[in-house]
Amino acid sequence: MLTPTRCVASYLQTLWVLVVVLVNSGGSLSAQEGDADELSPNSVLTDAQWDQLESSVDSAIEFLATQQAIDGSFKSHEAGQPAVTSLCVLAFLSRGHTPIDGPYAKQLSKAIDFIISNQRDDGLICEVKRNQPMYSIAGSYNHAISGLTLCEVYGMTTAEQQKSIRPAIESALGFTRQEQHKAKRWVDDKGGWRYLDPSLAIDSDLSITSWHLMFYRSARNAEFDIPKEDIEAAASYVRKCYDDRIGSFCYGLRGYGRNSFSRSMAGAGALSLSLAGDHKSRMAQRTGDFIRENSFNDFNRGALTREDRYYYGAFYCSQAMYQLGGDHFADFYPGLLKTLVDNQNRDGSWDVEINETGGALGFTYSTAFAVLALTPPYQMIPIFQR
Repeated sequence: MLTPTRCVASYLQTLWVLVVVLVNSGGSLSAQEGDADELSPNSVLTDAQWDQLESSVDSAIEFLATQQAIDGSFKSHEAGQPAVTSLCVLAFLSRGHTPIDGPYAKQLSKAIDFIISNQRDDGLICEVKRNQPMYSIAGSYNHAISGLTLCEVYGMTTAEQQKSIRPAIESALGFTRQEQHKAKRWVDDKGGWRYLDPSLAIDSDLSITSWHLMFYRSARNAEFDIPKEDIEAAASYVRKCYDDRIGSFCYGLRGYGRNSFSRSMAGAGALSLSLAGDHKSRMAQRTGDFIRENSFNDFNRGALTREDRYYYGAFYCSQAMYQLGGDHFADFYPGLLKTLVDNQNRDGSWDVEINETGGALGFTYSTAFAVLALTPPYQMIPIFQR
């Protein structure tokens, strides 16, 4: 029997086939050039694999539901809040759960309230205080991930809930614009984002920029006013991080960052391009090849550098490969699915990130990212819809 989420995926696959048929027969329905010769990414899964996917994700969601605190947060180190709570919300959304109804509606509403409660007067969304360690690094990540989540959930909430979410998004966008337009010491860093306080070698990096760019795009999808030139400036910075010698994206444009290549940054770059409609570009296609050559079949291990975090990279790369579709997704996803299913704990969680300092962000971080890496076929989160 098809579950509601699989029904949506099945519908999208049928719609995709219809697009292909119409394009090939000269119909009026348009598709991006080159799309007509490939099947829906969902067609790569057998019925048995769909069953594995659903069982794994449902078990993970049940685990996450046990990890919520009274204040609405999902357990993690304060340096990761409210980003980790936001990632958990996205994990629930990716399986079709919303704050309006269903078994987790109240928990999701409490989580949203917690996210908003961490917003400051200047618009920054972050639990860590300015005088505390990790403020500069954690602040930018927490803010962008939380802003993205609020935008994605905005259209899935009641009119009453939107009254508190909308001003929070508007204030958060103001802070993000301010950070993007801060004076940069190097002209090629313009358009991107970095830590809240100045750092030594670079004023922008791809890791943080990709989250803020997703925040922008999600806000625009939700009909918030985002200047087109700000999105284009961010996308331009992302493209500068591409290195044709490697066929992938580096972390930053100078110093160590210029020679730092990881699966995480490959996925971040390719996903950023795909969300701009450039999934057929040479950059995106070559990066897809890079990801395919550096799989996630060795569970919870970095493949390229000590910063190559497994779950973080798996999330980015899975979403990017789904956008690329075709052989890229068909070659990539079944192996990732098998690896994650085979290594899932009995309680539904996944082990903490080995390549993240001390595993401080905990099981909610690893489990939320694992769910987000598994759920592209469901296509339930608007920004990641192909």
